[in-house]
Amino acid sequence: MSGSPPHSPRSPSLRVVDAVADAEGIDPVELEPPLYDAVDPNAIDELFTTTPSASRNGRLNFQYRGYDVTVRSDGTVSLE
Repeated sequence: MSGSPPHSPRSPSLRVVDAVADAEGIDPVELEPPLYDAVDPNAIDELFTTTPSASRNGRLNFQYRGYDVTVRSDGTVSLE
């Protein structure tokens, strides 16, 4: 299992792309198919970007490039 650290300054969707690219040892721009073919990146960002007036709680699971991806409200992205 691999993952990204919580509270990264990058958006949740970009952390997913970074985690998958890192697991595969490739540049994020080389990922095919693009993340938006599996899930709406804007929806991930809307669900898990915290604002001063709203904190988020929960997790999202989906499959991308053969990985079971979990995005958690604490900012963690993990792959299995």
